[in-house]
Amino acid sequence: MRRWRAVRPRLPRTRAGRRRLVQAVMAVCVLALLPATWLHAVADDRLRPAAGVPRTDVAVVFGAGLWDGEPSPYLAHRLDAAVRLYRAGRIEVVLVTGDNSREDYDEPDAMRAYLTRHGVPDARVVSDYAGFDTWDSCVRAKKVFGVDRAVLISQGFHIRRAVALCEAAGVASYGVGAADRHDVTWYYGGVREVLAAHKAAFDAVVRPDPRFLGPREPGVARALAAGR
Repeated sequence: MRRWRAVRPRLPRTRAGRRRLVQAVMAVCVLALLPATWLHAVADDRLRPAAGVPRTDVAVVFGAGLWDGEPSPYLAHRLDAAVRLYRAGRIEVVLVTGDNSREDYDEPDAMRAYLTRHGVPDARVVSDYAGFDTWDSCVRAKKVFGVDRAVLISQGFHIRRAVALCEAAGVASYGVGAADRHDVTWYYGGVREVLAAHKAAFDAVVRPDPRFLGPREPGVARALAAGR
């Protein structure tokens, strides 16, 4: 019977070779972490506790999945934060942005229904049905809904990316992290953000068009006018 030997990587035998290997590994690690470092540098001074958010016309709540047609626990916590800001008079309108790419999955309408059940008037909620990812949501908030300044609401592991991308899209932003238990999902989200930071850096530099842009919509302007 023929025996197969495990293939072992060959390490450099010389001190100079080992030094170059260590330097190469360190360089790869630095490059891998640069996008995440950029997110922190851009967004850290834009994060606020809910009680410290400046009064702002519009809050943007990003989708985070549905369970049996209802907001997932993480999404519900984001919406709860929006409700508290509205009740405190710190925001006037809530722009809910999420995925409605197929007929049987509608994040924005589920988010709207949740907000209205918890006391936010329907006329103060505006739906973005093509918020397929964070970049798309930020670009559409600016170009489609005419939002120049907003409070962004998401989980702590995502909020820096949201702020950095909305700033790159031209929306002056403050970020509020929704309170959540640090469970397995939370830690998974944190790890995922390290990878998502690379796409975020690409989007901020290249600034691609969203998957669907569409015409200008007056929903936010109308909601603000109705409130005044």
